Amino acid sequence: MAGWKKLCCAIDLSEASHAAMREAMELAHRFGGELELLHVHLPPAAATPNLNAVPPSFLDVVSGELRSAVGAWQEEAERAVGRPVHATVLPGAPADEIIRFVREHRQDLLVVGTHGRRGVERLLLGSVAERVVREAPCSVLVVRGGGA
Repeated sequence: MAGWKKLCCAIDLSEASHAAMREAMELAHRFGGELELLHVHLPPAAATPNLNAVPPSFLDVVSGELRSAVGAWQEEAERAVGRPVHATVLPGAPADEIIRFVREHRQDLLVVGTHGRRGVERLLLGSVAERVVREAPCSVLVVRGGGA
């Protein structure tokens, strides 16, 4: 564990990812590691099939609100860790971008939350945490959070 100097916590702004962030903050604080928060969201074209019907000003507002929310989580993490915490917001498929990011940035540990979905709900929604555990190039800590 002492080798975990570069920690990445994937956040989707849910209670499960907030629980993961709390664990990541504790580890970064305890081991003197750098903490990076990573939020990956579907690009507007993927989330909104009829993108032409959405005014650009609306997309700007949504983007600003997203960055503001991530910024609030970043401030919380900086207070807990006691030093600067980096935050990155990327568009794309969450599992793909998380795996790519930790590989390119040579992270030692990835912390992710899980909603604990099972059965048909998991089958329909997929599992970012499960795929990341299978494919990440570093150790992965999965934190159960929220109502799971």
